[in-house]
Amino acid sequence: MDGELLAILEQIEREKGIQKEKLIQAIEQALVVAARKIAKITNPSAEISVKIDPESGKIRAFVGGEEILSESLARIAAQTAKQVIIQKIREAEKEVIFNEFKDKVGSLISGSVYRFEKAGVVLDLLGKTEAIIPKRELSPLDSFKLGERVRAYCLEVKKDRTPQVIASRRMANFVKKLFELEVPEIYEGIVEIKSIARDAGDRTKIAVYSKDEKVDCVGACVGMRGSRVKNIVQELKGEKIDIVRYSEDPQRFIRESLSPAEVSKIVLNKEERRALVVVDKSQLSLAIGKGGQNVRLASRLTGWELDIRSKEEIEKEAEELHKLKGVGTRTVENLIKAGFQSLDSLARADIKDLSQIKGIGKRKAEEIIEQAKKMRGR
Repeated sequence: MDGELLAILEQIEREKGIQKEKLIQAIEQALVVAARKIAKITNPSAEISVKIDPESGKIRAFVGGEEILSESLARIAAQTAKQVIIQKIREAEKEVIFNEFKDKVGSLISGSVYRFEKAGVVLDLLGKTEAIIPKRELSPLDSFKLGERVRAYCLEVKKDRTPQVIASRRMANFVKKLFELEVPEIYEGIVEIKSIARDAGDRTKIAVYSKDEKVDCVGACVGMRGSRVKNIVQELKGEKIDIVRYSEDPQRFIRESLSPAEVSKIVLNKEERRALVVVDKSQLSLAIGKGGQNVRLASRLTGWELDIRSKEEIEKEAEELHKLKGVGTRTVENLIKAGFQSLDSLARADIKDLSQIKGIGKRKAEEIIEQAKKMRGR
């Protein structure tokens, strides 16, 4: 058995990458228990050791420094070695799978639907391991059949009894990775995804920018006759996608983000990153969107808090500003230019910010804020 054991260990080292020395140590530790039984030792503190010669493969057991000579040792050693080897191979395979998939965190994985559980959908990843998409990480539009090929975003890999891959189809990053996969210009770094905002199962807005003037970033993402974006929409089970042209100019970016609504005017409050967006009355519902979705996604996409108002609302609110005592027409114009278009905005204003406007000092700012609060509450 001696030479045979070494040959087996060396073969495992070549094929599985498990070091022979580690296997020998594991077998030695397992044989200590066997040696205790063979020698019928009940004292738990008794010194027992087992040594396997790495050159010859010969197994020797010692109790208190004296060698145990037993025919049973060789037989038990063979059984123990087999069990340890099987266990170590399994552990090594798990380690290989874990290392392979932990590097996929933050990227797309692909698998076939293996089964459905209360916790979510389980995917078979090429027979190597399984991935679960928890219910909370599924899009409301997701509906699969057994065996269907599915892509998902790898969130986490847990090192449990078996490596467990946790995936998502709900995150905005899932859509981002689909674009990286589908659009070569993004993968090559010519077109860059600047930001993305998603209401999973309904609509996604994605802002893109081209580093090459000759490449149309939006056209690259849409593809010939919409082929590229259609493939992504199909993967998302029909979710709508708005591709927005990114701009360093906040006003231009905000206009693009609110598409398809047409914007008449934008007033920025750069310190608070708030923007008043003025649209025609006919464009108001389109700009806001169903349930406020369009403006909500645009706000997340741009990083600006957006306040959508119609021209009629602005004009009516501007009339209210003229009713402030001690505030002339020119001061009202200065207030509007500074982004204070209504009594509500004045009531929430900071004295320091207001006092910096031309024609308004600290005392005047205090009076205006106080008046605005009273008039708004009437």
